[in-house]
Amino acid sequence: MTEHPVMTQFRIEQGRSGIVHLVFDCPGRTMNVFSEAAIADIGTFAAWLTDADVPGVVIRSGKDNAFCAGADLTELGVAYDMIVAAPERRRFDLAYDHFFPLSRALRALETSGKPVVAAIAGLALGGGCELALAAHHRVLVDDPRIGLGLPESLVGLLPGAGGTQRLPRLIGIEAALPILMEGARLSGQVALDTGLVGTLVAAGEEIEAAEAWVLANPASSQPWDGRNWQPAELCDVHATISIVRDRVLQQTQGHYPAPLAILDCIELGLPQAFDAAIRTEMAIFAQLIQREEPRNMIATMFLAKTEYERLRRKGELPPALEQLVAIATSAIAAEDRDTIGPAGFGGGGQSIRRRSENGYWIDTEFGREARTAIDRIDAAIVADLHLPPEYHSIADYAVVVGAGYPAYLGGPYARLKRAKVQ
Repeated sequence: MTEHPVMTQFRIEQGRSGIVHLVFDCPGRTMNVFSEAAIADIGTFAAWLTDADVPGVVIRSGKDNAFCAGADLTELGVAYDMIVAAPERRRFDLAYDHFFPLSRALRALETSGKPVVAAIAGLALGGGCELALAAHHRVLVDDPRIGLGLPESLVGLLPGAGGTQRLPRLIGIEAALPILMEGARLSGQVALDTGLVGTLVAAGEEIEAAEAWVLANPASSQPWDGRNWQPAELCDVHATISIVRDRVLQQTQGHYPAPLAILDCIELGLPQAFDAAIRTEMAIFAQLIQREEPRNMIATMFLAKTEYERLRRKGELPPALEQLVAIATSAIAAEDRDTIGPAGFGGGGQSIRRRSENGYWIDTEFGREARTAIDRIDAAIVADLHLPPEYHSIADYAVVVGAGYPAYLGGPYARLKRAKVQ
């Protein structure tokens, strides 16, 4: 047996007939996340696997609560700060070089020449779903609480490790769009029927089923690596994506760049060979990660949401939050909807255009009236309640969810804090 590689977030265990199990089990964490250390482990394992004398691999979780919950968003915030602190001319290269290693590692895994199966007995979200998509086969436990999803758009980002390329190639554009654009999760029979997974089993049967598939399919490769695979026709992809892009732009007025960036990944990537397509995806991701919207949405819709839910479960939410949501609702309703816009504070007087100099999506510029209306709303929300600073982030989350304050701005407290810094 080839000597096993040294890893910190994964470990190797022995299965039957020489099959190795790559077990995702982040030490010191209750849930698996894709940290920089985990990404390095995947690259190390994929390099080892190419020459290893093993019949194949089963990827599974060592946790009993999930396969993988996605990226380490704390590390993501640190990376964002590093990128935007650099001179503007260097930011793209910094972002590309920092985030592409996971995509490269997953590509090495699926082209290792060995069959790779993901045995999924818990939620596989974000990077966890992308890891599963890089396997040649997915075995899923039939439980409505267990499924796969790519929720990056909900925090202003896109799946940057091949998710926008593997998913539509696997299940088709139309079936992929709700997962990519809306954060939909597929479980059970629906996941099987769409082709997202290949085998559905009862709990406790996933490892045996995964090992059986490895032994029955010794010469596995991805469909898009087959000799007969034909990339999608550019005109066909454009026709489908153009309709969706127009609808998204009408709904969002260009305020949320992530859905538009995802559509560009699909439109520009699917007509290409896969290795070129994942580089196109990363080029778009490297532009997107530099923007304020993902930073605002990660802070509010993930980090603040997590803290809000923690305090709610303990019964420790400040009573003032309910009053704050009521104030925010009234302040938003008091403004002219033609001025602030139905899609999130940017109706009258705004300019919508595609920024050719540094983006693949539509940008919106506020008119003066819209900016003044936002300022009035923020002032009304924070004026009457002296909420302690430690509650400002959860107040932003409460106002976004409860009053319809646009998530891409991060919330009134976050916006006013940015204004003071500037």
